[in-house]
Amino acid sequence: MTTKVITQERVKSLFDYREDGNLVRRVQTSNRVKIGDVVGWGNGTGYMSVNLDGSHWLIHRLIYLYHHGVLPKVIDHIDGNPLNNKIENLREATMEQNSLNQKGRKNSYSGIKNVYWHKRLKKWYVHVKRNKGIVHFGMFEDLEFAELVSIMAREKYHGQYANHGAAA
Repeated sequence: MTTKVITQERVKSLFDYREDGNLVRRVQTSNRVKIGDVVGWGNGTGYMSVNLDGSHWLIHRLIYLYHHGVLPKVIDHIDGNPLNNKIENLREATMEQNSLNQKGRKNSYSGIKNVYWHKRLKKWYVHVKRNKGIVHFGMFEDLEFAELVSIMAREKYHGQYANHGAAA
């Protein structure tokens, strides 16, 4: 397996960054692309991609490299929108931190992140992930109260990566 390597200098020689979070071409590399064209296409996963020097790159990774000169293993979109590649929306993260900053699941019975229905006890229960483990916060008859507990739990244990978004 080959590791892809690219430098900040290479990215800056090919692209300019626009404040709207797009990269635009500085040089014409083929007849199909023009100087000033916005770079990238949707790759089917919600992210924008580009082929560069024989390798496939995610646009947000190139933008981070363009500004910071380093390419961390994981880059988190603060607002959870993979199409918002403004530099102020990108931050270095661990895999765990990145996973904490996700909206709730579409198939959630409660529609609230970290709130689950316990069928046998007929109560809502709350738990959040923490350091590859789970912290339980109790069982509740009232869904609204369970939601408040889940918000406080995420703020306490997930900090700046807490995402209170409802199911996507």
